[in-house]
Amino acid sequence: MARKKVQEKTSSMAEAIKELIEERGLSPEAVKLAVENMLKAAYKRAHGTNENAVVVFEEDENGIPTEVTLYSRKEVVDGVYDPVMEIELEEARQLSPDCEEGDELDIPEDPKSYDRSAVSTGKQSGHQGLNESIKSNLYNEYKDKVGGIIIGYFQRERNGTIYVDLGKVEGVLPVKYQSPREKYEKGERIRALVVDISNTSNGIQLILSRSAPELVRSILEAEVPEVLDGTVEINKIVREAGYRTKIAVSSAREDIDPVGACVGLKGVRIQNVIHELLGEKIDVLRWDPDPTTFIKNALSPAEVSRVIILDQDKKQALAIVQDSQFSLAIGKQGLNVRLANRLCDWNIDVKTEEQAAELDLSEIATRQNAQSLFNDDYEEITTIAELPGVDERVATLLKEAGIEDVQKFVDNYESINVEGVSKEDLEKVNEIINQNVEFVEENSGQDAAKASEGASADEADSEEYHCPECGAVITLDMTHCPKCGVEFEFKEDEE
Repeated sequence: MARKKVQEKTSSMAEAIKELIEERGLSPEAVKLAVENMLKAAYKRAHGTNENAVVVFEEDENGIPTEVTLYSRKEVVDGVYDPVMEIELEEARQLSPDCEEGDELDIPEDPKSYDRSAVSTGKQSGHQGLNESIKSNLYNEYKDKVGGIIIGYFQRERNGTIYVDLGKVEGVLPVKYQSPREKYEKGERIRALVVDISNTSNGIQLILSRSAPELVRSILEAEVPEVLDGTVEINKIVREAGYRTKIAVSSAREDIDPVGACVGLKGVRIQNVIHELLGEKIDVLRWDPDPTTFIKNALSPAEVSRVIILDQDKKQALAIVQDSQFSLAIGKQGLNVRLANRLCDWNIDVKTEEQAAELDLSEIATRQNAQSLFNDDYEEITTIAELPGVDERVATLLKEAGIEDVQKFVDNYESINVEGVSKEDLEKVNEIINQNVEFVEENSGQDAAKASEGASADEADSEEYHCPECGAVITLDMTHCPKCGVEFEFKEDEE
């Protein structure tokens, strides 16, 4: 069976295709598919089927269509039963003289000759296809922008939601993602974080945020090269949009001041960030692995006298400040301490020196010592080299001189004389020992028995009693050890 084609070119649609490709940025394949669907939809409306509709494109060297033709493919027969699918042999030979029965003949169709309903159906299908192609292209173009910064212009406001002109797409800034103190005029520039992308019936929408902490991170990356290249790390950002932001930063390089890098010379860098956030206060502080130091830093701009850890497991801490610093540490409506809590992940209670004096801090300190002494994670330190922060050179020289054990160092501290180890070095080691090591006296079985089982009245006048846990000296009228807090009871022998 041979297939014949009646040549007739229609280029009226080719110009429209070229315009769509150039102005809408659509791919030739997407436009061709939409045009083909449009012509076949119109053909089906006019003839009841599009099974024999054929759309042919002629393209230039760049793959852009230059001609498009719609054909009706019919079988050449002797006696037509279905005029849509078949054509009489005699009629076919008028179009193509060498036709034979059984051949297929592609006959050009003129969509303009279709009735209004067919044309309308075709246009509707074409517009739908093109819109889907446009939305798909835009979605692919903007999906990778989620999590990044985008700049647009205030377009309109409706029920509190701000609509932003982003050029090809529309941005939506919901009320919950707005900074409460920011107001905009028509056409005003808006720099926001893209938090999501939505494919709606009206097109592609980007969901924007001006309240997210990540907005501050992105602006800092643009303003501070050390943040962008990773020299300065942003450990955490907490924020109450429009009012205050706290940023904890650190650096693995000792020669880099992470806070200074973010603030910039004369505060230029951080002022640019503040300006972008329309005057929002920003505290840049140094991150520290030690919770007491980090809590002090987190409560800036207030100066904290000292921090006491109340409960390590529950992450409860007490920050003590001078009276003049109390309102600054708390902040307006508790904002400063609330942000510090979130930054450190600790529950921080702020007290003045006078308020703290009313608390029994000695009891708290005793409980902490007992907890640290009997904690399952307690690490026993026996050698100088095991001390945290000790100078390796000093530890090595002491070891070579036969002073490796912490107890031996303490016992001979005043008389130690090792070449290469100065008096300042020895004082530093002794200070580290005092801060990190607690010496516990070992009790004999007899002493422990006396403390737990009691003794006679005569023995009470001459004997010393010791705590069975920590070895501290105790008396018969005590029920708790004054050092470790362990509870005990004296009983008389029943003989």
